[in-house]
Amino acid sequence: MQEKIPVVVIVGPTASGKTALGVEVAKFLSGEVISADSMQVYTSMPIASAAPTLEETKGIPHHLIGFLSPCEKFSVAEFVKLATEKAKDIKSRGKVPIIVGGTGLYIDSLLKGITFNDEDCSKVRRDLEAEVDKKGIEVLFERLKALDPDTAARLHLNDRKRIIRALEVYFLHGKTMTELNEESLLSGSVFKPFILGITYRDREKLYDRINRRVDIMVENGLLKEAEAAFKAGVGNTAVQAIGHKELFPYFEGQITLSVAVENLKQATRRYAKRQLTWFRRNEEINWIYADEVQNVAETAREILKDF
Repeated sequence: MQEKIPVVVIVGPTASGKTALGVEVAKFLSGEVISADSMQVYTSMPIASAAPTLEETKGIPHHLIGFLSPCEKFSVAEFVKLATEKAKDIKSRGKVPIIVGGTGLYIDSLLKGITFNDEDCSKVRRDLEAEVDKKGIEVLFERLKALDPDTAARLHLNDRKRIIRALEVYFLHGKTMTELNEESLLSGSVFKPFILGITYRDREKLYDRINRRVDIMVENGLLKEAEAAFKAGVGNTAVQAIGHKELFPYFEGQITLSVAVENLKQATRRYAKRQLTWFRRNEEINWIYADEVQNVAETAREILKDF
């Protein structure tokens, strides 16, 4: 039996304060942060992905941020591999790995030891994508409900990427994603996680933070960043990220800037709601409600005193 790696994991919806909390936890545990955000891996979108700035990191090393070209694909399998390697490296130097992010699939796959064959360019995937283009996502979603109702119940009809992925897993392995997850759990994980969640009890306070963040992003140059992604075209893998695609109709002259910004705020609020739905399923998360405590960092320190 290999010794498990103790890790602190910080999850929550966008704009909840994960980055700041991750830095504070890393400071008092002598840790380093590994980002678990599917968009922060790209070099082209630090504003839209809310990648931490040098000032925000406060000298704490952050990993898996801004290392990949937007023209390259990045899968959950690649994340699990890189994050595991980085966590082992951090532990070998006497530091504590701090996993911080809002991409639930990445975090669950990493902590549970779930691995996937990286088949992103497979014929199966291309065939499924072609079928969606021809018949619509509804047809594939109904098929997924029949083959893997547990996974389908966790997905939204508009989540084209994960619907296709779930069907691809089934057709490649002859097993549902739920079955593969269970098998991976039996094989064990290399991690011993302690999970903190941060959010707001009053959902409107979270939404106000999201709206303010979008306004700050615009002030900090989001339009220029998004326009570069727009000009890069469909070859840019990161082109569909929230924060960019909502501005494309403005660049095309279809809507005003104010409407585009409002659409972005709405899309981000909806994303936060989906994140909360995902994380609420995990009963191991120790939740901190930022609007109910005087000091988030001190509350986290108290929770982690026996870590």
